[in-house]
Amino acid sequence: MTRSKRPAWLSSTALIFYSLILGVLCGFLFPAETHPAAYEAFRFMSKAFINLIKMLIVPLIFSTIVVGIGKTGDVKAVGRMGVKAIIYFEIATIAALVLGLTIAHLVRPGDGLTLPPSGETLAHPKTLVETLLHLFPSNVVDAMVRQDVLQVVIFATLVGVAAAHVQLRAEPFLRVMDSIVAVMFQLTDYVMSLTPLGVFGAMAGSVSHHGLGVLGSYVKLVASLYGALILFALLVLIPALMLARANIRIFFRKIREPFLLAFSTASSEAALPRALEKMVEFGVPESVAGFVIPAGYSFNLDGSTLYISLAALTIAQAAHVDLPLSTELLMMLTFLMTSKGVAGVPRASLVIIAAGCASFGLPGEAGVAMILAVDELMDMARTSINVMGNCVASVVVARWEGVLGEPLSIRDENSPGAELAKKAIP
Repeated sequence: MTRSKRPAWLSSTALIFYSLILGVLCGFLFPAETHPAAYEAFRFMSKAFINLIKMLIVPLIFSTIVVGIGKTGDVKAVGRMGVKAIIYFEIATIAALVLGLTIAHLVRPGDGLTLPPSGETLAHPKTLVETLLHLFPSNVVDAMVRQDVLQVVIFATLVGVAAAHVQLRAEPFLRVMDSIVAVMFQLTDYVMSLTPLGVFGAMAGSVSHHGLGVLGSYVKLVASLYGALILFALLVLIPALMLARANIRIFFRKIREPFLLAFSTASSEAALPRALEKMVEFGVPESVAGFVIPAGYSFNLDGSTLYISLAALTIAQAAHVDLPLSTELLMMLTFLMTSKGVAGVPRASLVIIAAGCASFGLPGEAGVAMILAVDELMDMARTSINVMGNCVASVVVARWEGVLGEPLSIRDENSPGAELAKKAIP
């Protein structure tokens, strides 16, 4: 039985927009200082929704990767796909760093900002060796409990490769995993029906806590980041889709829901299940989407990488320190390496910024304290670009592998998750 298509003004995207606007209005009308009960209600809706999303991540990633790799039976293709993904990740990361550096020089968002004293202690970012060791889980159950996406991807990939090797004997196991994929897609549909409530709670809570007045002295910095991220999409992501000969109009139609979800909640994890589902709809095989998109959460955070380079130069400008070009390039190389572990570091990008600035004689902790007031607003933008960048990466790798299929028709967008799984899995 097919479900009737809802009118455009009641579509899931429209409902998310309504929730965003209503959340800003309610957050403004009920500030946390004078209406603590309303603020707690906003936080409850946001946190409960994100917890439901996190519930899906491990079983969805694990089952899709195992089924995708196990059914192909081509172990060499997995290695090829990994190498191609890393190549694309590095190119996109370098482009993001260079663009952030360029915008910082042209706009100079740090001029006029004041560095406050800060005694805050941040965690140390991971070294390159620690990041590489982190690839190998010593306890897969612990990795699943902690929802360490990268370690789950590694374990699922190894299980899928093993299933491909034993072939016929793995068929009962793969049928079970196949059923889990179908169930998880359907469960994703159920949870995503609550998206407007989660988006409303996230936006209302953010505005209620921070207010709108705090943005006044940071307009140039916030506008610089948003402008740089838009340029990155126009100059890097869209050309990448064009090189992959992908239908750009349909691609953006598919990702608008996970994009808005990432923007409103400032959580890449919240958008992950829907991003996987939408890229499968777009024609990316599950074996590619299930491998590339989760791996990108550690190795291809385009928005966060751009933000790191822009913020570092902003701190230097606020501190009235003129860095020579050679030092800036060395700093960008350092960020290129340390940002690969950003997903597993407390306070994420802020930790990398503080540690990187301190390494080059800049006031890292004071700089972080300076930008902290608007970090949540900027986090929304960079998180949504992270999600978009990883979706683009899955399309590029799929085309590079010669396995990118045709997008499902528009009428299939509202079909149940189980039907999507059946269409996507060979």
